Amino acid sequence: MLDPLICQQARLSRDSRFDGLFFIAVKSTGIYCRTICPAKSPAEHQVTYFSCAAAAASAGYRPCLRCRPDSAPQSPAWLGVETSVRRALKLIAEGALVHGDQAALASRLGISERYLRKLFQQHLGVAPKQYALYQQVLLAKQLLHQSSLPVHQIAALCGFHSIRRFNDAFKQQLLLSPSQIRRKKTTGHSSVIELQLSYRPPLNWQAQLDFWRQRTLDGMEWVKGDAYGRTFSWPTLEGVVHGWFELSPLKEGAMLLKLHWPSQQELTSVLQRIRQLADLDANMPQIEQQLAPVFGDALESGLRLPGLWSPFEAAVRAILGQQVSVQGARTQLNRLLAELAQPLPDEPQKKLFPTPQAISQNELLMLKVPQARRDTLKQLAATVIAEPESTPDDWLKLKGIGPWTVAYSKMRGLADPDIWLGGDLGVQKALKRHGDITPEQLAPWRSYATFQLWFSLSRPALKETTE
Repeated sequence: MLDPLICQQARLSRDSRFDGLFFIAVKSTGIYCRTICPAKSPAEHQVTYFSCAAAAASAGYRPCLRCRPDSAPQSPAWLGVETSVRRALKLIAEGALVHGDQAALASRLGISERYLRKLFQQHLGVAPKQYALYQQVLLAKQLLHQSSLPVHQIAALCGFHSIRRFNDAFKQQLLLSPSQIRRKKTTGHSSVIELQLSYRPPLNWQAQLDFWRQRTLDGMEWVKGDAYGRTFSWPTLEGVVHGWFELSPLKEGAMLLKLHWPSQQELTSVLQRIRQLADLDANMPQIEQQLAPVFGDALESGLRLPGLWSPFEAAVRAILGQQVSVQGARTQLNRLLAELAQPLPDEPQKKLFPTPQAISQNELLMLKVPQARRDTLKQLAATVIAEPESTPDDWLKLKGIGPWTVAYSKMRGLADPDIWLGGDLGVQKALKRHGDITPEQLAPWRSYATFQLWFSLSRPALKETTE
């Protein structure tokens, strides 16, 4: 339950660290806003607080056109309370209720559909399907505000199968029509979309760039100025889509995303993966509040998890990074890409990370590693082909894959926030400088503690002794 007194203090401060934790509905105007809205603060008796935007809309309020609640960070204050709700929101963000139904979602969570509805009503005040539909509409609103894409293209990218269904949902959910939102002149189809991705400060973007820069792979990733970019492949209902994205700072609390998405397929899941890769949904004030007593003045504020596109890619990097330096691992990975990477279809100078099929069908003689390591890569690739739903924990049974590789794959490939790499040489070296630190003190944010320890080895550059 939201504490009105705490919410009042937070909204009056307009502090961006509270952005997205809750929303403010104004009774006299029928509008709901973010905590950072630049409009004049209403009197307290005119205000109602909601834990999520969907709940405010369900109560009959429409979104503010100045602060645009569709752009608020998606990590509310209650998110860490209920594991099943957190998992459900992640699956919904990946399109679970666009391509499936509520019963299938409950089954994936291992709970009953009735209990799923109860959890959503308790924490969000709306049903799962209503929440999912509202997220689709909010993404559409964001695209209408920030892009010049045609309305029919926006509808398709947001998972609507007809313009009529899109218009009806838009008016029903937001009490507005698409034409009331559209400000930019419509252009033709574009494969490059620009959007603002919000986050809750602090964000040490330079530290993330330094980490990625040391590990960029030729043709597949790039760091230019303050921007990080890479290529990717993403499965859709009509086949695999190949694209690229680039992220750079726009202003405090927002990143600029340039996304090459040559498809009319639903976009929500790809945007969620990009947010996960850059760790934009982390509630850093909450995380650092727990880490501060352990690290003290040595805590590097805003240090997030620099991710990878998939657990498979993370595992390949980890296997080739065993017992070698970061540069040594990078050399081996570039050899792998030089021979097995496919060019991006419409931009051949850009490369895609090798597929499991390409690795499994090759002898991998280009790699200057022991044969056992080549065999491990081929076994991993064969397993991913045979069991597409397998997880890093399932790969532990493969010869050559140990707990460190599994943990690394989960931390960087799945953005798992609570991975402790206690066996890592860099972590062990850093621990000697920090005195007595036990993993239990750091839960459930041990991944962030791991990066704090790596960062402490050499400032300002992030270095670790293993990939």
